[in-house]
Amino acid sequence: MKPFARLVLAFSFALSLLSPALGYSETGSHGWARVDLTLRNGPGVAYDVTGSIAENSAIRILRCQVNWCVVDGGAERGWTSREYLDFGKTPEGPLFDISPDYPQGGPGSVCFYEGTNYTGFALCAESGQVFNDLALYGYDNRFSSVEVIGNVSAAACRDRSFQSYCERIIESQPVLDEYLVNNLSSIRVY
Repeated sequence: MKPFARLVLAFSFALSLLSPALGYSETGSHGWARVDLTLRNGPGVAYDVTGSIAENSAIRILRCQVNWCVVDGGAERGWTSREYLDFGKTPEGPLFDISPDYPQGGPGSVCFYEGTNYTGFALCAESGQVFNDLALYGYDNRFSSVEVIGNVSAAACRDRSFQSYCERIIESQPVLDEYLVNNLSSIRVY
């Protein structure tokens, strides 16, 4: 075996030993395994089983199709049934963090900023405006802070069409919640 080939082989082996530690995704929605998850290499039972994740494990939900999601459990990654997943900060949820006395109806606006502390490009919306998929406007995963002006609030979600982790925003935040900062994909202003 040539010296270069041995070096590549040794590097690949060392990287494979580290891959579980390096594999946990920084992106994706925070979620939980409601049951022991069976992972597959595609979205459906016809695909081969590639691994599993234990019940009540914290996971990252990377993307979803209608009934199947790609999840990352650190050492394991694959497709699993969406019905066995919970989105949120804790295993008990909630999908939305909603204050019981949130403002709605305006007048006012909500402005999402690229930078922290209300800096950089801003997308401002008034009561009734809906952005189901910020990627369609070139704004997906771009916002770091939010300013609430007037008697309005907003639902802000990590995934398009108000799926995954969502939060009801009722006051200005110089830095968005850790699950939303640079991870917003849909917004509705009330």
